[in-house]
Amino acid sequence: MSQSIDKSISSNLFGEVIYSYTRAQAIDDGVLIDVSVMAKEAGFKWPVAITAAAWSDCVAWSDADNQRQAYQDQSGRLWDVLFMAAYAIRSANNIDRQLKFGLQCIPHDGLSTESQRHDLKLVLGPGDDGEPVITIMLPEED
Repeated sequence: MSQSIDKSISSNLFGEVIYSYTRAQAIDDGVLIDVSVMAKEAGFKWPVAITAAAWSDCVAWSDADNQRQAYQDQSGRLWDVLFMAAYAIRSANNIDRQLKFGLQCIPHDGLSTESQRHDLKLVLGPGDDGEPVITIMLPEED
């Protein structure tokens, strides 16, 4: 089916698009953080981004956090998220569009020094041009 027919069908079913927000715009705005380079090292074949909220909870770490809480490395925390996401994919019996997984990490709360379980979900969806992309987010995020 040609693209013009696809647009015509879509327009007839849903009406004209009033506003769209692309994945690229979300990355530019900081709503999503593109982690594709390290994700490729972890075995992902498609682009991967993580939401700002999931980044804040499970990845973000600074020198000040090292002083207040425990020594951590932000790139190591990101590797842990990506490794556990990749492990969840490899060990899943059947993969749907969404896959929940967990990991142990020290909460980014300014106080904790012991790791706790954090639940995340991985969502497979279309990118801006219809290509497969993965987004890692908190369980309550869409």
